[in-house]
Amino acid sequence: MFWFRYALLGLLVSLSAVVGMRPSEAQTGAASRGAAEAGARNAPTAAANGEGVKAAHINNWTVGIAAGLLEGSFIRFASELAKALDDGENLRILPIVTYGAVENIADLLYLKGVDIAITHADVFDLYKKSGEAKNVEQRINYISQMHNTEFYVLARSDINSLQDLEGKKVGFHVKGSGPSVTGPMIFERLGIHVEPVYINHTFAIEKMKSGEIAALFQLGAKPNDLLAKLKPEPGLHFVPLNWGPKFSDYYLPATLTHDDYPNLIAPGDSVDTLAVPVVLAVYNWPKNSDRFRRVERFVHYYFERFDKLKQPSFHPKWKEINLAARVPGWVRYSVADEVLAATAAKDPVAAGPAGPPTRPAGPPARAAGPPARAAGPAETVAGRSNGDTTALSNSPLFQEFLEWRQKNQKNQ
Repeated sequence: MFWFRYALLGLLVSLSAVVGMRPSEAQTGAASRGAAEAGARNAPTAAANGEGVKAAHINNWTVGIAAGLLEGSFIRFASELAKALDDGENLRILPIVTYGAVENIADLLYLKGVDIAITHADVFDLYKKSGEAKNVEQRINYISQMHNTEFYVLARSDINSLQDLEGKKVGFHVKGSGPSVTGPMIFERLGIHVEPVYINHTFAIEKMKSGEIAALFQLGAKPNDLLAKLKPEPGLHFVPLNWGPKFSDYYLPATLTHDDYPNLIAPGDSVDTLAVPVVLAVYNWPKNSDRFRRVERFVHYYFERFDKLKQPSFHPKWKEINLAARVPGWVRYSVADEVLAATAAKDPVAAGPAGPPTRPAGPPARAAGPPARAAGPAETVAGRSNGDTTALSNSPLFQEFLEWRQKNQKNQ
């Protein structure tokens, strides 16, 4: 009963203070609050202060890019776009921290101020199949394929293969991120049933160390900051994820080496994995609209100044991007198509960059050795069955890589 008495006493004290307040004091307090609220409502705008022209200049050519989480690679690429393409009042790019690849599509569709987004090629397919967004193929296009982002299955010492994860807890990052969608799809295709855990990977790593989680699934352009900065931890290692026919629609074979992750891979060793193309997506604004005008300028700057992104201070993945590469299931933005066509007409060689997208569909590189001749599409890849190799050869992305390689060999 003592707590009730003290609560009642407190209430009586509060009431006595209010009742004992003189009318003039109560009116003064109400007036002060009213004045503050009125002041907030009537705060002078930029236009009222004679700064309307400046405000218009800043907003006229500002483009927002939905990037990703701070620990992901997308935010770095968006920041580097802002750095390389910045032209003051003529073009300003605002990278936006978001939940990741999946939510970036939603932000592109619904969030004010977002004109462009970085996402994964397979995420768009998810939206089309779910039907959550109507006519999404007409509303969202792509400017260019970007780099390929690698997959990582980081596991405890008792996990030697993906099959060992059957029935165990696997971290797929926060919901809305790339791993939260691509990870479960990969395990579903493999027929491996895991218990998904959706928490930030920073916490997931700690739970792996304590034994609460068996592994985590991560996406990121190598070297991924989160994994590259991990201190050596006994037992933590990458589990191989091998390419097969079931991955021939969007996914590509890739390799992780000691140079990529010296704290997780021993010198001379490598780990096979998959990769998925990253896409620079854009909202298909109506022509002659203000937003279309801004995005149009961004596209021109992007293609015209792309070589700046290949400088040493930027992420090395920029050097691997083929601006002319097609993305299966996506429609290229009309302005980007026009710029590519104009570039090809002037200089066919300049229509594509100097390097392919991370061996986009070729077999993973093995131990270092003398340069080997380029493998033909029908050749058997070491470590894969003939059936897997045939599926790889028939992959549209692989065929595009062969076309790119043949074109560049002629131009050398």
